[in-house]
Amino acid sequence: MIPKETPPQQQQEEGQTKQKWKGGVNKHQDHPEGHHHQKRLRKKPRQEGQSFSIGQKKEVIGVKWIYKTKLNADGSIQKHKARLVAKGYSQLPGIDYTETFAPVARLDTIRALIAIAANKKWKIYQMDVKSAFLNGYIDEEIYVEQPQGFIAKGSEEKVLRLKKALYGLKQAPRAWYSRIDKYFMDRGFRRSLSEPTLYIKSQGNDTLIVSLYVDDLIYTGNNEKMIQVFKEDMMKTFEMSDLGLMHFFLGIEINQKKREYLYVNGSTRRLYLRSLKWKAARQLLLLWLLAKSIRKKMDHKKSMAPCTEVSLEAYYITATRPDIMFATCLLSRFMQSPSQVHYAAAKRILRYLRGTKDFGIWYKSTNDAKLVGYTDSDWAGSVDDMKSTSGYTFSLGSGIFSWASKKQATVAQSSTEAEYIAAAATSNQAIWLRRILEDIGEKQEEPTTIYCDNKSAIAITKNPVQHSRTKHIDIKYHSLREATTRGEIELKYCSTEEQLADIFTKALPRNKFEELRMKIGVYHKHIKGEY
Repeated sequence: MIPKETPPQQQQEEGQTKQKWKGGVNKHQDHPEGHHHQKRLRKKPRQEGQSFSIGQKKEVIGVKWIYKTKLNADGSIQKHKARLVAKGYSQLPGIDYTETFAPVARLDTIRALIAIAANKKWKIYQMDVKSAFLNGYIDEEIYVEQPQGFIAKGSEEKVLRLKKALYGLKQAPRAWYSRIDKYFMDRGFRRSLSEPTLYIKSQGNDTLIVSLYVDDLIYTGNNEKMIQVFKEDMMKTFEMSDLGLMHFFLGIEINQKKREYLYVNGSTRRLYLRSLKWKAARQLLLLWLLAKSIRKKMDHKKSMAPCTEVSLEAYYITATRPDIMFATCLLSRFMQSPSQVHYAAAKRILRYLRGTKDFGIWYKSTNDAKLVGYTDSDWAGSVDDMKSTSGYTFSLGSGIFSWASKKQATVAQSSTEAEYIAAAATSNQAIWLRRILEDIGEKQEEPTTIYCDNKSAIAITKNPVQHSRTKHIDIKYHSLREATTRGEIELKYCSTEEQLADIFTKALPRNKFEELRMKIGVYHKHIKGEY
């Protein structure tokens, strides 16, 4: 039986008393890096929750222990973690910190790396940096209280001055990113200009690619010796966990096979679904019916607070399940005040996920890594404001790795205008993906083909035709013409039956939905995708 995850508040209460958390506390406190030194000063009386002063300028920041249970892909307990966290909300801007931004890898980039590795039959590995934020250097003068359980006897009047970052500090993420970025640059890696957490190292014909998401790294390449040298150097520099082949990353389960990669979302099996008593479903028929009438102004006699939780759960799973992208995005429009109808739609999505929990995206080796996209839009599909929904998808010869479903910002006056606006957004994504692929050695020599099922929209990209119907379109959408002129993209016509992006713009009948689900590469894990 899969153990149920302890609620966060209960974890905090248990962490103060139960023995199972002691190991996590001691392990965190005994981290090999030195992070602070003691400085004697006199405390001033203060109320609970307030900092006490050092002279007239510096405030001492409080700290607390945070306890969390880390789960495996199947929902079983991996370990009990304890982390000392600074109460960063009491920091003062300009005094205790300045810059705070730190980038993380986009899921599109991670999926692109998986697709490329599958295409070339490379293995993908992963590592985890233990207590990553504690490795970051800080420039500011920061003082914190002594942590509970580790107050030095006879030195109760002392506080600690930080030499390195601590979890909870405003600047901690940036300090860690600056440290790891310097590590890569010093060792001959090249940082992608379009994705600052993507690093590439080339030696002759050999390539090593690393993607960083805070303290989680995935890396791949065509030279196993080069990969091994990188891993050993990382483990000498930082305290690392070598996790071997990539198998569970950011809540995503990846099963690497000989010729293809099965990409499955483990959270579908281990989170909200395990506590549901709803029956499993294999299709979204009810949502197709509800989408015809779902709107903001519904009956709100009964509180539907759980609807928001269900919607967030489903949105998290869209990272690996593009087949529920439209349904989830449609539902998310009504989370400010959900009704019984919205809750019924949310339950249907999770019932569908329960019935298809072993589905995932197949990536396999193909002859080349040619970027191909599809763009589509409905017209005035939102019954509340008559706005349209754009959708796009991209692949590299097998399962899709980049997709989106988004309501347009303006009301389109015709289906052609809606398709043109959708194509402009797809073009922007295509240009970015082309740059990412070029950075990792997969430069697209020819224009990227984007398939559209509206001939009039294609005509507008080539010539400023139909002036009376297009003169009001915002200038930003005409970047599509420029991208076409530069030879970066090429819009081509496809029939509505062949339009893969249709699954991201509207609720579809069962047969059509299942057909497109298969075409975008979503299969049961025991079925080899043949597309």
